[in-house]
Amino acid sequence: MELIRLLSPLLFGIPLMAQPCPGNGGLGAAAAGPAWNGWGADGYNSRFQSAKAAGLTADQVPRLKLKWAFGFPGVKSVLGQPSIVAGRVFLGVDTGTVYSLDAATGCLYWSFQADAGVRTAITIDARAVAYFGDLKANAYALDASSGKMLWKVRVDEHASARITGGPKVFEGRVYVPVASGEEGAGVNPNYACCTFRGSVVALDAATGRQIWKTYTIAEEPKPTGKNSNGIQRWAPAGGGVWNSPTIDAQRRALYIGTGDAYTEPAAKTTDAIMALDLESGKILWVAQDTENDAWLVGCNGATRPENCPKDLGPDHDFGSPPILKTLPDGRTLLVAGQKSGNVWAHDPDQKGAVVWRTALVGNTKEFGGKIVWGGAADDQNAYFGLGTGGIAAVQLRDGERKWFAELKPAPAMASHPGQEGPLTAISGIVVSGAWDGVLRALAAANGRVLWEYNTVQDYKTVNGVAAKGGSMGAAGPTVAGGMLFVPSGYIGVRNGMPGNVLLAFSVQPD
Repeated sequence: MELIRLLSPLLFGIPLMAQPCPGNGGLGAAAAGPAWNGWGADGYNSRFQSAKAAGLTADQVPRLKLKWAFGFPGVKSVLGQPSIVAGRVFLGVDTGTVYSLDAATGCLYWSFQADAGVRTAITIDARAVAYFGDLKANAYALDASSGKMLWKVRVDEHASARITGGPKVFEGRVYVPVASGEEGAGVNPNYACCTFRGSVVALDAATGRQIWKTYTIAEEPKPTGKNSNGIQRWAPAGGGVWNSPTIDAQRRALYIGTGDAYTEPAAKTTDAIMALDLESGKILWVAQDTENDAWLVGCNGATRPENCPKDLGPDHDFGSPPILKTLPDGRTLLVAGQKSGNVWAHDPDQKGAVVWRTALVGNTKEFGGKIVWGGAADDQNAYFGLGTGGIAAVQLRDGERKWFAELKPAPAMASHPGQEGPLTAISGIVVSGAWDGVLRALAAANGRVLWEYNTVQDYKTVNGVAAKGGSMGAAGPTVAGGMLFVPSGYIGVRNGMPGNVLLAFSVQPD
């Protein structure tokens, strides 16, 4: 096994230890120093860095310049979001390779080959163990210093199960969300649609042993008749958890957003915000924001395949997690952006009761904006990018839309509009990587663009691999220690521009 791990970079066309780092003294205290650890930078999924942690002020942002670029061989989508811990960068790509790089120089400490593509952010605990998942529903624990695998557990046996949301580590447990690709397979008349149910799995961080598993749909799928091909049909199904769980230590709760149903009638736990008990996994409450949303890929064309729901829903998943925020007046809100273009605030002390709802643009009965992979929040506002284009700021205390910045792609990129990727915030600044490949920094006060960088170009990389930037989607930019890290290249589901580069920016003299 160890020999395979060492040889796997060569087998996948990766230059073994290309520009290796000079020595590897280990991570030491993994929590020491500036960090962006995991998907949301904190347990609340705020995607916000204070000035101290960011090491970057709003005034310095316009002076950001490219410091180094790292190229990933054989890659079309840099799926994983970079985590920065103890002066290292950790991320995975669509080939399933996970990298550990030096944050300052981009030299390579180690690489590891997972069984499938790695889209999750990587979370490092205080013991210097790295946790992530792959697109075959395997959860991994590696020694973050060396890349040696400590354990691997498949958290769901369904053929289409996958892990896309970054695991959360809390009090010796790893909380793993489970989604699937079944809503893409279900339309096939020769497929027994549909049997997958989303879930969260709690694992022992030291061993990978399963402690509990809670399905978003409690009822097991049952036969519901056969289609004209004689293929058995099943229901209920759906409710995938695409996002990284949100941890509420005070209420001993874990929060998730759920996806749509694949079969009808849609379960009451789809397109919902759910609260689970941290200890037992028991469902504490459910707040469904869109009812009757049964949807499969390929069902909204001129002809409707047989497996499609008769009353096709609008596909209004929660692709992103709720952000847990405590306001100056002591109130606590769960703020979540939905693919409908709505931003919702729920009260965790009132079983998820709706506090306010804000439609960012247009008609939210259809796609009124398409918030896909997540927003960010500071002490005053939450910020969300729209798949239809633009970024909006919403006031936390009452949901008032403070500003909207319409961001149109350059004419050469007119076929690639939108800000589907998760946003990142530091004091006074909101950062967005867009579908057109342009990285933008906006003023948090009014949405004015202060700095931008077109990533769609060829790069001379520190590891000598030919690299080019492309669309930016599921993985967002991260900031720590005075540097901005940006993965560029994402195909997604609507013909995004491929790319294979990680870009590192720092403030440099004019």
